[in-house]
Amino acid sequence: MVARGFTTSLWFDGNAEEAAEFYVSVFEDSAIGRVDRYTEAGPGPAGSVVTVEFTINGQRFLGINGGPQFTFDEAVSFQITCDDQAEVDRYWALLTDGGEESQCGWLKDRFGLSWQVVPAGLIDLIGDPDREKAARATKAMLTMRKLDLAAIRRAHAGG
Repeated sequence: MVARGFTTSLWFDGNAEEAAEFYVSVFEDSAIGRVDRYTEAGPGPAGSVVTVEFTINGQRFLGINGGPQFTFDEAVSFQITCDDQAEVDRYWALLTDGGEESQCGWLKDRFGLSWQVVPAGLIDLIGDPDREKAARATKAMLTMRKLDLAAIRRAHAGG
C-alpha cells in the first residue's frame, strides 16, 4: 500500500542518517525506517547512504544525501508548538546544541535546518484584538531569542 499524504524531503551533504538519528532522539512518536545505500554502480561510494526514511513527531521525512549543491535556509522552517515553557526550554536546548540561536523563537540546528519553538498561547497574545496589549506582547517577543511566555504575558498585561 502506498502511503498517502506528504513526505518532506530534506537534502543533506552526506549526513542524512546522522540527522535522522538526531531528530528521532529529540521527538516522540519517531522512528527510522528504510535506509537505502549505494551499490557498486554508484554514483556514491558503495555502502554509503543514499536515502533514509524517518518519522518524527508523526511526520514523514526522507533524508537524501545529495551533496553540497543545496543547503537549508530560513525560507523553510518547522514550527513546534509547545505546551509549556518547560517544553520550549527542552526543545530549544536540544535543537541549538551544535546549532545557533536566532530571534523570536527561531533557531538553526546543527544541520542548518530552521525551527520555530513556540509556546502555546503566543499567537493569542500577539494577536489580541486590544492592539495596545498585542503591541506590548509583540515588542517583548522581538527582544528575545528563546521565547519566554511568562515575560510576554507580563508585557501583554502591562507589567
